Amino acid sequence: MTSWPPPPASTAPPSRSSRRSPDRESPSSAPRYRQYSKEHYRMTSIGILGAGRVGTHLAGKLSAAGHHVTLGVRNPEDTAARTAGLAPRIALADQRTTARTADIVINATPGDSSLDRLTDLRTDLVGKILIDVSNATRDDADGLPGDLCYPGSSLAEKLQAALPDTHVVKTLNTMLFMVMTAPETLATPPTAYLSGDDEHAKRTVTGLLCDLGWQPERIEDLGDITTARATEAMILVVPHILRRHGFKPFAVSLAR
Repeated sequence: MTSWPPPPASTAPPSRSSRRSPDRESPSSAPRYRQYSKEHYRMTSIGILGAGRVGTHLAGKLSAAGHHVTLGVRNPEDTAARTAGLAPRIALADQRTTARTADIVINATPGDSSLDRLTDLRTDLVGKILIDVSNATRDDADGLPGDLCYPGSSLAEKLQAALPDTHVVKTLNTMLFMVMTAPETLATPPTAYLSGDDEHAKRTVTGLLCDLGWQPERIEDLGDITTARATEAMILVVPHILRRHGFKPFAVSLAR
């Protein structure tokens, strides 16, 4: 989900075989995340497009978990002062360099402009996992989410169609940004939903969610990328909650 200001008083996908990264195992032999050594994931290079509150929170937690993190920004020089409090091992680079050099890329750019931005990076994202945590809405006058930009579809589906050689996984878009990296702070355990066409990509993203503090039993795999339209539609409840209760951490979760 996106980090909004407080209210006043975020072509069909190719087959798995054609989109498989050359250095990974086949789906039939690939072990689940918990069977991988922790060191394997700590060597992962992660690029985060966007250095707002969502991007910087994710960068700090993933860096603390041992990943090599680069924040992709439009102007690294102008952003350096604003991100001075980040861990020194978090690098800054322009967005194209970030997308090209990372193993996994996280889209934390504003959802209403994400499609154009990432389509421009199509060549740089070939073979990569793209984790989309944004919601595409037209903001209301008070700066809170309004109507969906892609009713009847989703930003994640649009990204997958525009980036056919990239493995798009939708997650973490049903909560305020501070819950993404600290799910344990809510009184009720929240849910992180997953949507994506590639099973290996979703297993990898599950591993990263565990590094962010998510318990495996609270990660709900909804299915292919078309299921992202359901979680993206959950954004419609958010402005009403914020206007009534203020900018307090919450998530739209599944109760069992």
